[in-house]
Parts: sequence; C-alpha cells; structure tokens
Amino acid sequence: MTKALTLIAGPTASGKSRLALEMAERTGAVIINADSQQLYADLRVLSARPSVEDEARAEHRLYGVADATESWSVGRWTRAVMPLLDELAAEGRPALLVGGTGLYFNALTRGLADIPAVPDAVRDAVQAAYDLEGEAAFRRRLAEADPLTAAAITPGDRQRLIRALAVAQATGRSLSDWKADTRPLLAPGSYDALVVEPPRDRLYANCDARVSLMIRQGAVDEVRALLARNLDPALPAMKAVGVPELAAHLSGAATLDQAVAAIRLSTRHYAKRQLTWFRNQTKDWARHTPP
Repeated sequence: MTKALTLIAGPTASGKSRLALEMAERTGAVIINADSQQLYADLRVLSARPSVEDEARAEHRLYGVADATESWSVGRWTRAVMPLLDELAAEGRPALLVGGTGLYFNALTRGLADIPAVPDAVRDAVQAAYDLEGEAAFRRRLAEADPLTAAAITPGDRQRLIRALAVAQATGRSLSDWKADTRPLLAPGSYDALVVEPPRDRLYANCDARVSLMIRQGAVDEVRALLARNLDPALPAMKAVGVPELAAHLSGAATLDQAVAAIRLSTRHYAKRQLTWFRNQTKDWARHTPP
C-alpha cells in the first residue's frame, strides 16, 4: 500500500483488525473504526473491539465512542470520520480505515444521498398501504414511481420497499434520483483499498472460535449490564449479534449452551452476508488472504 489512506474491509473474524495493527506498527498509521457495532462503548466484548493491549500498540480512533442509547446512521459516522481524516492528512499522518460495515465504505467511495427526513405521517400511511395491499401490488405501485429502485429491491424486503415509496411521496423525487446526485466523499485515486477474505471454511471456524473467546472474556456480564439499563430493544446496540441470544439465556429461556450455539449460527450468517456484500460491491478492490 502506497497512499496515506488505506481502506481495509472484510467480514467479521476475517483478521482485518490484526492486519491493520501490523500495518500501523510498521508505518505509524492511525487506525480508524469503520464498523457500526464497534462504535458502542457497551459492546467491547461482543463487537470484538481491539483490546486495551492492542490500543496501546497503535493509536485507535472512533472505537467505543457511542452509548447504547444512541443510534448512529451512516451520515453521522461520515460526519465524524471526515474531519478526522482531514486532521490526519494536515498532520501528514497515514490512516487505516478498518471495519466490516459496507455502507460506511460505500458512503466514502460512492457517496451518500442527502435525502430529507420523511415525515412520520407519510411513512405511516405508506406502511399501512403495504400491509393492506400486500407486496405484489405495492411493488407495482413503487415501480410506477421509481422503477430502478423497485427492480433492485429483493423479494420480501418490506422495509426497503416502504422506504422507497415514502421518499418518493414525501420529496417528489424518486430514491434512485436522490442517489444519482451523490458524489464520493473521498477523491478517486486518493486511497488504497483491500478486502480481507479468508476461505469460507476458515472464516466459519474463526467465527466459532471467536464466540467461545467472547464467552470466556465476559460476554454474559456485558449483556447483563445492558439489560439492567432497560433500553429500547429496537436500538442497534440491543440488536447486535450476541445480545438477543444471551438475553434469552439470562431470562431463563435458553441454556448457555443453547445461547452459544445460536450466537455461532448468527455470527456465521452475518459473516456470510458481509462476504457476499464485499464480493459484489468491491470487485475492484485488492484481496488479501490471511496466512
């Protein structure tokens, strides 16, 4: 890697944080978080955030900066990361952006649509229409307003269908039109980019091993502390992989062994989705297979 900024993406348990730490120690780069779960201070164990020892080996930024009561959007993350990148560039310091949240990388390299907020009344009316009409009829209606978006949304994705029609009705412009106006936040050619992509069988074995390590490191106590705060279950931190499964165990609905098995399955599914996303969305990025 030759540029001052390097993007390092990959699925969970792929080894991207280890690679970034090795690179940072060689180059003096600052490691910056690009993972939505590692933002949360309450999820050090379950998000596999860099350890205190790792943080002592290289400077880390934007890790554990959010409280579990917060809900960080892609836009909020970009508003935090771009001034940081500008600051490091002005100081002549290299940076490594590391994480598994594909939408963060998309915002940087392809742009983020600045779509106005949809009024609650419009969203509720569109949602009611979906529930009344069913997906097929609703999708036909969306296709009239925004054929590009309708064609891109996979069957059964109720949330995205509702969002697309609500945006069209609230703003008078289709979601595809809004997205077409976007510009990348990073200048093309100003960064290096790679995806850490181990073989799938090794990735799944890493996922299983990581879950076992999390349990030994205190994941149960971490979830117990979260539950004691009586937070809204819909918050992103409360939906992070491992939280619902261990909450079921703490409530008596599942044994610890059952919870661990469920977390392993959820982690594998999450890693598979990430792997598929990066293969489809970052085809022109370099690939790195960990030794």
